[in-house]
Amino acid sequence: MMSLHWRPGLWLQSLRVRLLAGTLLWIALTIVVAGWGLNHLFREYVQQQFQAELNLHLNQLTAVLNVDHAGTAFIPEPLSDPRFQQPFSGFYWQIDRLPDDTDPGQVGVQRSRSLWDGVLTIPTDTTEQGDDYLRLLAGPDGQTLLVLKREVQPPEDAAAPYLLIVAAEQRFMTQPLARFTRMLWLSLTLLAVGLVLAVVVQLLIGLHPLAQLRRQLAAVRDGDAPSIEGHFPTEVQPLVDEFNGVLSRNAQVVSHARTQAGNLAHAVKTPLSILANAAEQDNTDFGRLVREQTSMARRQVDYHLMRARAAAAVQVTGLRTPIRQPLEALVRVMARLHAESTVKIDLILPKDDLIFKGEEQDLQEMLGNLLDNACKWAVHQVVVGVRRLPPDVQHKDARLLFTVDDDGKGLAADQMLLVFKRGVRADEMAPGSGLGLAIVRDLAQLYGGDAQARTSHLGGLGITLSLPAA
Repeated sequence: MMSLHWRPGLWLQSLRVRLLAGTLLWIALTIVVAGWGLNHLFREYVQQQFQAELNLHLNQLTAVLNVDHAGTAFIPEPLSDPRFQQPFSGFYWQIDRLPDDTDPGQVGVQRSRSLWDGVLTIPTDTTEQGDDYLRLLAGPDGQTLLVLKREVQPPEDAAAPYLLIVAAEQRFMTQPLARFTRMLWLSLTLLAVGLVLAVVVQLLIGLHPLAQLRRQLAAVRDGDAPSIEGHFPTEVQPLVDEFNGVLSRNAQVVSHARTQAGNLAHAVKTPLSILANAAEQDNTDFGRLVREQTSMARRQVDYHLMRARAAAAVQVTGLRTPIRQPLEALVRVMARLHAESTVKIDLILPKDDLIFKGEEQDLQEMLGNLLDNACKWAVHQVVVGVRRLPPDVQHKDARLLFTVDDDGKGLAADQMLLVFKRGVRADEMAPGSGLGLAIVRDLAQLYGGDAQARTSHLGGLGITLSLPAA
């Protein structure tokens, strides 16, 4: 499984996170504004209705107000709302005689039965003429009242002006507001949760084609499919078609390049072979020089042709090579090639058939050079093994680790790096071109792997070859 290294701001690169964050922010802002607006409108409505009700009672109180010949106010009949008759019901009315030049005035000349033995005292700074508006006032039994008042002048000339007061407990307005506010925010919260769930589902469904596209790309990379397959939405399908076109074009270019490289190698090798054959019949110094130079030229052509072919193969996606059959075939070939020696080749393979993410010919080239080199220097035994390594911090993909060990004389520590250089041989007296291990390392590095020399557990030389696993 590919590891994901977190870095600051990585979550902002996720399209899903950005869409979800933007939608959640907009939903939250919309819910808050809607909640505040609806609550404000309902508060205004309740307050207006409450004031309208008190104004209705105040109008009724004004209509039934009578003043006798002595100038004393009285109410001939009770008001229509029965709550004015119930003690401490929360609804009250009261009539005060206002002071003038000849009369100090009197509080509570007439009052509702609901006030019982209490009176409402209006502060002197709130008795503006002709102003009917709501104000807070302390009422009986610790109640907080909203008061509406009105100053009236009876038609009798001798009558003093009166102040009519209608009051109701504040809770009759605040309780409906509180209930509405709770229900409003509960409803808006449920609405927000529903919208969030809808957004999440929409993102999962809407971005599902991208996840499908990623799986198809992985299948192409791993060699399970030659191109991206499946049906995608109209917004994504053009991208898929273009990518498949690039894959097809790339395969054609690589195939053409490899064909051209083969043709060039054939064209060069034919004259070299003719020169080498002609030089075989000439035992002079010139003939030996021609044989030496043609042999060197052929090795160089083989080396660079191998690199060009391998570089082209690496560009092709979807290459997969099971390793069991090529390895077993190479062991049989090496056993026949070195049949005159006493070297025994032991092949240790896991039960599962591991797969190399590359071309079979390149795998045979690398392992063949390693086996041939080991059989040349081994005394009695060569051990070949392979295992799969999972991804780690240094390698994001799985790897195949091949090991080839022999029981020969081995190499000194300073020679273990030199043997991978082109044209360098551990023993100049031994036959060979000095290109075998160089070819192995070059090919491995083209595939993103590597080859390392070490001291074998058998006492000789050990080579470790790391290659990508499919």
